[in-house]
Amino acid sequence: MDPRLAIIDNRLKNIKRLIAVSGGKGGIGKSSVAAISALILSNLGYKVGLLDLDFSGPSTHIILGIKGAHPEEEKGILPPEIYGIRFMSIIYYAGENPSPMRGIDISNAIIELLANTLWGSLDFLIIDMPPGIGDTTLDIIRLIKQVRCLILTTSSRVVLATVKKMLLMLKESKIPIIGLIENMKMERSSLVKEQTKALNMTFLGEIAFDRTLEDSTGDVNKFLNTNFAQAMREIILTSSAFTEFQK
Repeated sequence: MDPRLAIIDNRLKNIKRLIAVSGGKGGIGKSSVAAISALILSNLGYKVGLLDLDFSGPSTHIILGIKGAHPEEEKGILPPEIYGIRFMSIIYYAGENPSPMRGIDISNAIIELLANTLWGSLDFLIIDMPPGIGDTTLDIIRLIKQVRCLILTTSSRVVLATVKKMLLMLKESKIPIIGLIENMKMERSSLVKEQTKALNMTFLGEIAFDRTLEDSTGDVNKFLNTNFAQAMREIILTSSAFTEFQK
């Protein structure tokens, strides 16, 4: 048995709520939801961490405009604190270079990152997951115990089909699912809500397509004042995954 696995459990033991933001496809706003969730929770007074594990295209550092901040080493890796959020990303190891890893190399990189990061005590750790249901996603679910999944989709039937497979895989693996958010909504349609109900999942809400979101990239103040952020804040304040914790 890999001794690092026991270390991972120890690193995460003082985190009250682990939330993985996931979705069936890339480009559906998963990283934006993870980043804004961390910001909103921090602004509400919680101790929050944000972990970007999207090996295919880490982007939360771009969304938040994080530059010049790096982790420190002290019997492990101490994440830098930015905007009140303890932040860690694969970008600190790969830089801006592509990470053409696969199979066992990715698994080993995930284990190293989880085993060495010193999060300390947190109320929430938000995890930006890689898209889809490949080995990386399965590894993360296996390694991070007590994780709950927040699933993102759009109204696209292609995305919905992939999300359905993901939801079924998570249910079979007995991974708790917080619920599903419909992002980038452009037309009136109840398709996603109906599909969610048919799968016996919780529909958390919808977020309209926000044309100002791209312009807010890298500017936290603008980001927090977008319609996207306001919609996500409402979801956080009304979702039992968060409100139960506040009691």
